[in-house]
Amino acid sequence: MSTTFTLDTSTSRAHPVPEPVRRLTVPAISKRKGKDGAGEPIVMLTAYTARMAQLLDPHCDLLLVGDSLGQVIYGLDTTVKVTIDMMIAHGAAVVRGSYRSVVVIDLPFGSYEESPEAAFRTASRVMQETGAAAVKLEGGAVMAPTVRFLSERGIPVMAHVGLTPQAVNALGGYGARGRSEAEQAKILADAKAVADAGCFALVVEGVVEPLARAITEAVACPTIGIGASPACDGQVLVVDDMLGMFERVPRFVERFDDLAARISDAASRYAGAVRERRFPGDAQLYR
Repeated sequence: MSTTFTLDTSTSRAHPVPEPVRRLTVPAISKRKGKDGAGEPIVMLTAYTARMAQLLDPHCDLLLVGDSLGQVIYGLDTTVKVTIDMMIAHGAAVVRGSYRSVVVIDLPFGSYEESPEAAFRTASRVMQETGAAAVKLEGGAVMAPTVRFLSERGIPVMAHVGLTPQAVNALGGYGARGRSEAEQAKILADAKAVADAGCFALVVEGVVEPLARAITEAVACPTIGIGASPACDGQVLVVDDMLGMFERVPRFVERFDDLAARISDAASRYAGAVRERRFPGDAQLYR
């Protein structure tokens, strides 16, 4: 993916034209590790389609094709039901629609946990068929050998500790983690294990704030918080949550727009125009 492009913004479709725009790299992201808040914060959002990638790409350092697409796009109740084919289809679309950000793709539940070898087969297929730069997997110390196995074989890995949605059945829900000293110690140990194994960045999700701060201070790789701490080296949100597409969102989400209301209003005005035969008008007709 060394070819550089920009997009023809006059169309909603990905139509690249040659332009000197260089995509960020995994090593460049790794170097953004801050010290005492001095590093440049890393900006990450989820993206699931080429058009959304076009819109987010100029503003983000990382685009995550998250398995949250199972809930956001497909209406599933958990991410556990997401398949590798779903991730590849949406991952390829996001790569086609972006030209600056590092694209990271979630490995879905059941596609990597069996063994490092199984994880390599899944990750290599994802990267070959999408053109993404890295993969993300959930889990702590138990996944450290897999993180090391992939990293040593040229597959950059973003790790994920704390609240891990793929383990929702074992965790018993989506509540914040690290409320007890024992759980804090385990999550901190998990973070150190995957960082020592070679992950280039670490998502810290849904943990009490002092724990997220402690993890950020303890690991050498950048941390990216979601429901964690402003002390993390970067932040990520599900883009549909951030845009206000859903009525109910987690406590840690700030809505930067109310897009659902604006879409509903536009659809209402369209419906009225059709029913009153005001649309299509002369401007929309071929004469």
